[in-house]
Amino acid sequence: MPVYRRFRNVIRIGPVEVGTYFDGRGRNRHTAACTAPGCGFSTDYTDRAAAELAARTHRCQP
Repeated sequence: MPVYRRFRNVIRIGPVEVGTYFDGRGRNRHTAACTAPGCGFSTDYTDRAAAELAARTHRCQP
């Protein structure tokens, strides 16, 4: 069964979007995902500041 997440507090830092969601256990999680074609960068964090730092320091490798 697919998992559908509802993201909130979504911001865009360059080509990377940072969003907050609740995981399956009801905890806040934060994700940073690059939207550039062919990049594939996406990570989850427990801290919003860490996700935003990853977004600011991300450099795409086409």
